[in-house]
Amino acid sequence: MSADNRPNILFICVDQWRADALSLTGHPVAETPHLDRLAREGYNFTQAYAATPTCVPARATIFTGLNQRHTGFVGYNDHIDWHYDCTMPGLLAESGYHTQCVGKMHTHPSRNLMGFHNVVLHDGYLHRERSKRDDYGLVDDYTPWLRERLGPEADYIDTGVGCNGYAARPWVYDEMLHPTSWVTTMGIDFLRRRDPTKPFFLMLSYHRPHPPLDPPRDFLDRYLSKPLLDPVMGDWAPDSLPVRGLDSPIPTDAAQRDYARRAYYAQISHIDYSLNRVFQALFENGLLDNTAIVFTADHGEMLYDHNHVAKGYPFDSSARLPFILRLPRAGNPHHQSGRADDPLRQVNQVVELRDLLPTFCDLAGRDTPAHVDGRSILPLTRGETGGWREYLHGEHFMQADSNQWLTDGREKYVWYSQTGRELLFDLQEDPTELHDLAAARPERVAHWRERLVAELDGREEGYVQDGNLEVGRPVSPTLVEAGRYLER
Repeated sequence: MSADNRPNILFICVDQWRADALSLTGHPVAETPHLDRLAREGYNFTQAYAATPTCVPARATIFTGLNQRHTGFVGYNDHIDWHYDCTMPGLLAESGYHTQCVGKMHTHPSRNLMGFHNVVLHDGYLHRERSKRDDYGLVDDYTPWLRERLGPEADYIDTGVGCNGYAARPWVYDEMLHPTSWVTTMGIDFLRRRDPTKPFFLMLSYHRPHPPLDPPRDFLDRYLSKPLLDPVMGDWAPDSLPVRGLDSPIPTDAAQRDYARRAYYAQISHIDYSLNRVFQALFENGLLDNTAIVFTADHGEMLYDHNHVAKGYPFDSSARLPFILRLPRAGNPHHQSGRADDPLRQVNQVVELRDLLPTFCDLAGRDTPAHVDGRSILPLTRGETGGWREYLHGEHFMQADSNQWLTDGREKYVWYSQTGRELLFDLQEDPTELHDLAAARPERVAHWRERLVAELDGREEGYVQDGNLEVGRPVSPTLVEAGRYLER
């Protein structure tokens, strides 16, 4: 056994999971009993965000603790090599942790370890890699595993639904062969193979509930008869679903739309039950009491809210995240049992994915490098909120819909850089962002606009001219000024 008593760290990162899709927060449909229990043993962060809410920029922030201006990613671009010399898994490995990732990395090149000792990789369906390689197994560990069990013709895509669409169908193979089950199984196997002389850092990175919407039939069936509320629709939203450049169908028929939404929630429940396999394995290996667990997502999912799908938007369905922290039981006088009658401890300060790296450094008992933009969230669990960030700046390159936004968890201000349109939401009175108050509260718009000018002043795009926001400046998903990390 190890003489190193520092806590193990289990980091659970899911892909495209909305913040509201947890039954613990009162969602009318989603069933997440095991995550509910995890939250009651720890803390639920109600205002967690991805400042750049798509996979690539969000994961650059996760791995580096840097904001989007410093990672160089202000949008989605998966054709650039990453050369970050200071990473979350690298810091933990240097500090004596045995580090492992299972599942989605979405770095470039695909086999970039980013400081992990080992990665068992499944990024989902990557068009670039599938189109240029005869052997997809060179950049994916799940597909060869599946073919070992079902034969050489079996494939990840056999259910017949696309990786960015909203057509849905139950998974065509056994549940234990589903990618979600595979990530879980490989994670549990790491607990068997870990170095017992060191604490571990295990990142379980699930590709779901990101499409393809192909949950196992058992999980989909439990949602088919549930009453389903209509998507929320703001008074500012477009009249119809905008055409997006996704690779798969986006049904607009009400029945197909609702079937997609049910399949999305089924993916969530499948992950929730799969996670209980991991929690049980931690218990059986005598590791649960001294393991810190963080559950969050890289971004959310619009899921037809406000006539939008997918991500990249500034609205809470896309940019706000589920975020649960459960501290080790060992030596923690504030640990709760997780019973249904335990109070749900909420933390309402605005946190962001950049805060993960310093939090893990804090748990590991090492200093956070000075250049990191995030901050440890552990003081917030002790009620130490003084000096915390006043607001968060987010953005995303989306061609004509390229957006900049600010929120303090109580209000949200949005500026579309290519059109100049401004939106203002009162999140306390209107948490689903139904009512645009920009015309009714010009003084609040001016307040937030001034803050955005301060954030964007000096940016290479030239967003600020003579102290004012400049509409229509050329935009790009990556910044030249952070080019030391990125190779085009």
